[in-house]
This record gives sequence, C-alpha cells and structure tokens, in this order.
Amino acid sequence: MDEELPIKQLLRWSEALAGIARTGLGFTESLYEQERFEEVLRVAADIRMAIDGSDGVEDVEGIVEEWLGTVGKGVPGYITPKVAVGAVVGNDRGELLLVQRADSGVWLYPTGWADVGYSAAEVVVKEVEEETGIEVEVVRLIAVLDGLRVGMSRVPLYSLVFQCRPTGGELRAHPLECADVGWFPLDDLPLPLAGADRWGDHVAAALRGEPVEVLYDPVRSPVWRGDAERH
Repeated sequence: MDEELPIKQLLRWSEALAGIARTGLGFTESLYEQERFEEVLRVAADIRMAIDGSDGVEDVEGIVEEWLGTVGKGVPGYITPKVAVGAVVGNDRGELLLVQRADSGVWLYPTGWADVGYSAAEVVVKEVEEETGIEVEVVRLIAVLDGLRVGMSRVPLYSLVFQCRPTGGELRAHPLECADVGWFPLDDLPLPLAGADRWGDHVAAALRGEPVEVLYDPVRSPVWRGDAERH
C-alpha cells in the first residue's frame, strides 16, 4: 500500500491494542494469557515509539511499565476512554472564546477532565472560569467526540462539548494551563486550532442559535480500517 497511514490512525491502533491487553490482564488468571497480553503491550509500545520517531528498547519498556501500572483486577481494570468536557462560549458580538494551551501552543475552546464528584455540566462551568476568568451558564450539549479520531488528543478520550453563554467575570488566562485567551470572530480564528475541521461549522451554527443536533462521530465500516478520510 503506497498511501502513508496518518499518525492519528497509528496512534488509535496503538492505544486500542494497549487497552485490550490491559483489560485482558485485569480479568485473566492464566499465566500463559498474561504473557501474551504483555507481548501485545510491547507491540503497541513499538507502534507508539514509531510515531514518536524512536526505536529505543528502554523507551518501549518504559511505556510498557507505565501501562502495566494502570492494570486493575476485574471491572476496575477494564480500560475505557477518559472523559473530558469542552465549552463553546459565544458572546453578543458573535465571537468565540478560545484558549491557547501552554503545553502545545494549540488553540481550542476551554476543556478539562471530568472530575469525580461533579456532573459534566458542573465541570464545564468550573473549567471555563478557571481557564479564562469568564463565568458561564450551560445552554445545551452540542457534541460528543472521540478525541483520538478528531486528532485533538494523544490520550483516548470522549469529549462532551457544551454550548454556554457568558454571565460575568473578567478575561484572564490561567497562569499554568494557558498561554493566552481571547474572544475571536468566527471568520478570523487563531491557528493552529485543534480539530476545527470537524467541529467548526457545527459550533458556528450553534452560536447562531440554529437548532443543531448533537454532533457525533459516524460509524466507520470496517471500524479498524476506517473510512476514506482515515478518521
């Protein structure tokens, strides 16, 4: 096959193999199966190292040890995607609230991990204020996205994206998490902007008040080969 596979496809395969192996280790009592699952982890780590441009044995073993450290017994050991929340906040001028991530320099709407003890909507309100200083109220859920598939994450996650409206506060960037923050017109958004080709039109329609349905990733056929765009 002459066409080069995109990095996000290889990353998805690596994380899927690692998830299957860790879940298997959490449920099996067979020493033979444990050895086979650990070998699958090494294959997944090899793929990850190829993505990162490294072939060091120590690097591979380091990733394997990190993955093995997350193995639990039974249901607690079943590996699932992490859950994140995102906030699409629009103001009266038709502008979108964006933050520039301090770690990568990439722009995106405010996002954060779903904290235990909070509902998804409560985390959204908390994350927006922490990252941007803006107080918001949640309007509606507008998207459920696979972070690996969209290409906005190297960690397996589902992102619950809520539309919000500002209610107060003052614009300020979180000193550790954000390099910058601001309101931007929809036709002049900063770059690089993570996953905008997937969510941009949908977000614009939502902010215009259109009755959008919840955006989700279509089912691929076959799932592991992906569709024509390699999503």
